[in-house]
Amino acid sequence: MKKTVKLYSRPRCHLCENARETLEELQQNWNFTIDEINIDLDDELVEKYGIMIPVIELDGEELQYGIINKKFISEAFSRKKLEFIG
Repeated sequence: MKKTVKLYSRPRCHLCENARETLEELQQNWNFTIDEINIDLDDELVEKYGIMIPVIELDGEELQYGIINKKFISEAFSRKKLEFIG
């Protein structure tokens, strides 16, 4: 079953754009969908993630935030037993 990786972000955020690109690259090897959530549309999310974005979450666990490292996320996917397809 394909899992969903959540990306908490906001518009005009270069780190968020980089995180999305990293996740899109990882989709070549891992079976998941990306659910990008604009925190600016929810006051609670702004309060929770305001200075942390981007935040990558899988199965309710925050895997990484701020500057996203592709190798770190790939290792986290492996730990979380995400289906490897590549």
